[in-house]
Amino acid sequence: MKLNIVPARTGIAWVKSGIQTFLKQPLAMSGLFFMFMATLSFASLFPFIGAALALALLPATTLGLMAATQEASTGKFPMPTILISAFRAGRQRLGAMMVLGVLYAAGFLALMGVSSVIDGGQFAKLYLVGGKITQELVMQSDFQLAMWVTLALYLPLSLLFWHAPALVHWHGVPPVKSLFFSLMACYKNGAALTVYALVWAGLFILAMLLVTLLAALLGSPAFAGVAMFPVALVMMAMFFTSIYFTFRDSFVDDPSGQTAAQTLLVP
Repeated sequence: MKLNIVPARTGIAWVKSGIQTFLKQPLAMSGLFFMFMATLSFASLFPFIGAALALALLPATTLGLMAATQEASTGKFPMPTILISAFRAGRQRLGAMMVLGVLYAAGFLALMGVSSVIDGGQFAKLYLVGGKITQELVMQSDFQLAMWVTLALYLPLSLLFWHAPALVHWHGVPPVKSLFFSLMACYKNGAALTVYALVWAGLFILAMLLVTLLAALLGSPAFAGVAMFPVALVMMAMFFTSIYFTFRDSFVDDPSGQTAAQTLLVP
């Protein structure tokens, strides 16, 4: 396995591949995404440990969606059981994925700890436990600062874990090494990932604008409120479908036996 450095325009191809693959199996990919969301939501209901448990399950369940995308891209119909692929990969890789989940949960909760220092835990409580969002709360400078600091710190955390579950599952990379390889791969292909993120952001905004425009044409403001949620869910399902392609094109098998670490250290 070695790193494959791709041009910036590949970010557009990743988005296109995700949408095309979703449209090949829209019912399956939508259903699996809803199961993914339901699993995390159910886990979060457990008293005291719910939020941490949902966070710890995120790498494994995301890997399940990537495995489903892999099958759908070849024309196969991904069955619901593919969502638990990480739990059926053998004891060693299951253990590695569990370690990865614990590391992700610890990292995310650490971010929430930093935000709590800034605003006394208001943003962290709203994000992890839920609650009512009020204009007074959102307008507080401490709350806004905590939100922006958390978003800024989440970027490196997400890059650490972007490719890590797939590296653990498909290449047997140890958890800590998978984080390093993921971060460096994202750095080397930063231009493509930036284009990828910008295109998706543009598509999300465009979809919301189209729903709003349609509501205005129909003369029914309520339509926008009703339609926004399902449209957003479908867009999110497409986005998660596209994640697999960012991994597929960033790492390739190397017959020469060169390791990912050796490749990543090449300027």
